[in-house]
Amino acid sequence: MLEVMKRTVDYFVPAAARDEASSYMMVRTFVFLHLFGPLLGHSVTIFLYQASQSSDWVFWIIELNLCFFWLMPFLVRRTGKLTWPATLSVQALVTLSLFGSFHYGGISSPFLPWILIALLLGFFYLADRPRVLLTGVALQLGAFIGARIITGEFPMHVPLESLWLVNLISIVSALIYITFVALYYENVMRESSELEQAANAQRIKAGELRQAMLRAAEASHQKSIFLAKMSHELRTPLNAVIGYSEMLRDDLEEKPGWEQKAADLDRINAAGRHLIALVNDVLDLSRIEADDLQLHNAEIDLVSLVEEVVATTEPLIKVQDNRLELQISPHIGCIVADGLKVRQSLLNLLSNAAKFTSKGTITLTVMRRQGPGGERVMFEVRDTGIGISREGLKRLFRNFSQAERDTSSRFGGTGLGLALTRRFCESMGGSVDVESQVGVGSSFKLEIPTAPRKAEPAQARFARVA
Repeated sequence: MLEVMKRTVDYFVPAAARDEASSYMMVRTFVFLHLFGPLLGHSVTIFLYQASQSSDWVFWIIELNLCFFWLMPFLVRRTGKLTWPATLSVQALVTLSLFGSFHYGGISSPFLPWILIALLLGFFYLADRPRVLLTGVALQLGAFIGARIITGEFPMHVPLESLWLVNLISIVSALIYITFVALYYENVMRESSELEQAANAQRIKAGELRQAMLRAAEASHQKSIFLAKMSHELRTPLNAVIGYSEMLRDDLEEKPGWEQKAADLDRINAAGRHLIALVNDVLDLSRIEADDLQLHNAEIDLVSLVEEVVATTEPLIKVQDNRLELQISPHIGCIVADGLKVRQSLLNLLSNAAKFTSKGTITLTVMRRQGPGGERVMFEVRDTGIGISREGLKRLFRNFSQAERDTSSRFGGTGLGLALTRRFCESMGGSVDVESQVGVGSSFKLEIPTAPRKAEPAQARFARVA
């Protein structure tokens, strides 16, 4: 039986009211009271019918008014809102209370307590519209008082002494009605208290997270400053190691047995240069994270720059029997950019292609093209190497991360080259894109504007990178 009542009530609850717990409970209570509340009212009219032994027009108006409340759930379902059904219901209850009191006992009427229920429900359902509620009640009270003054007395359809029992029934019905409202109010207050406690707990957690984020940001900033200083300090002794190894090698030439010693010095020199390259990468990354990356824009002859990069990387490309193809127009002209960062970005892309390609072809294409923001120059490095998996592409531009899990152990490297390339490129207003297929090869496209963009705060720039 209880389950049937719940399904009946939920049939009239609009879908929009189900999203929020408090609204859902309020609409369900309204529907329940208007489906089963009129039954309590009919207990009074049945008694009045038996006591008067007649059914004149007054009785039928009261009966129709009671039946009117059964239309409210349908109106709620139709409109999807509670405002108009609640307004009509409260005013109809005031009308029923005053009209019934006027014809059945005046101030001793069993209908009079219902006006208190009407006011209670009015402020309960229409708390945001008190003026509409009170205006309707005031007009009906004025009509009630005016009718009493005009008639001079209340009509007597039922003797006053026979109303004591129906008054008791009316009071009990009103108590039951108010009990349902009180139970709902208690449930809402409990839920509100729980929600408030949960909200307070969330606010406290949010505050703690903000403090933790601030501490983490400060720690990261200090770490970047430390790395920048340490990287700078490390380069001094490393340059000395590289310089002295070259000097010693020059002194050993054409001396008996110099070949073996020269080979050892070459290994020291190569290791030192490799180590200083790693230090330079860390230094560049530290400057970026410390918002200390500065651009030194100047006019760059693209043909000369590309020839320098090719001359630098060609020995590395030939180590694994690769072939380099260069596609660039001799009249491609000049651009204005940070030449050092463009050169380093190209070196990173070509070094990566050489590292992951064996007995294949590496193609460097340089061309101008018109983009949405103006003219841009595109550098494309395409190889026929091992390629990159779809999962590897997601990790490709992260700091200290390799595309594949075993790349570092198989091919070496710190995983900083591509991350720095992207950040250098974006600092100049450009972009880096990659396409790759495992076993077929990869294509990296680096685009930068032919002229520098307007100055932008470093913090705003790198917020997009993070």
